[in-house]
Amino acid sequence: MRIFYLSKRRLKLILLISLTVMALGIGYALVIACNIASTAEVAGPYYQGSTNKKMVSFTFNVDWGEEYVPSLLEILQESDIKATFFITGRWASLHPELVKSIATGGHDIGNHGQAHRHLKKLSDGELEQEIIQAEKILLKESGKKPTLFAPAYGEIDARISGVCDRLGYQVIMWSLDTIDWQKPDVATIVKRVVPRIHNDAIILMHPTDPTVQSLPEIITRLKADGYKIVPVSQLIQPEEKSN
Repeated sequence: MRIFYLSKRRLKLILLISLTVMALGIGYALVIACNIASTAEVAGPYYQGSTNKKMVSFTFNVDWGEEYVPSLLEILQESDIKATFFITGRWASLHPELVKSIATGGHDIGNHGQAHRHLKKLSDGELEQEIIQAEKILLKESGKKPTLFAPAYGEIDARISGVCDRLGYQVIMWSLDTIDWQKPDVATIVKRVVPRIHNDAIILMHPTDPTVQSLPEIITRLKADGYKIVPVSQLIQPEEKSN
């Protein structure tokens, strides 16, 4: 049997390499653990509320359709309903008077990004700017910093959720989509909501003519079925905090 003797210098080198490998392994494990923990801490997107009651929310994503916003506000006011409007920064800059009307009407105003961009194509820095630029404009025109965010095109993943969380936003999606941007007839929009309604539903709409025409019937039928229509900020509160 051969016996190999190592010099002190070589032993130190082997020990140093071993410790370095161990340190790298521990560091990598810590990074993975931190990423998992941070992901777990980020509140996931809300596809519906959390009241467990017959409460629902109307959300309007606004990057165009300004000619229909006054009619929507009038219908909501007549029905004593508060909704949530997700507004882009560029639209708010062009129509500050409508933003003020939405705010003074007591509706939630959420952030819909600055220019309705595909968020998955943006870097973290670009994504932050897309949100922050809109935030500054909405704060200026409404007098209140938005805390709700609806991603353009419904594009969401863990990275986008994480950026929104760092910026203090709750991400709002939907459980019922009217697909009204395709401008279907009134009956189609109503059928996409009323028969499918459920507790804590978030109903996605846009400012279009068929939306304006269908909204009164949707409101009447939901109320007749015992549903209360509230802003998203109220719908996503824990049950004990909901009215």
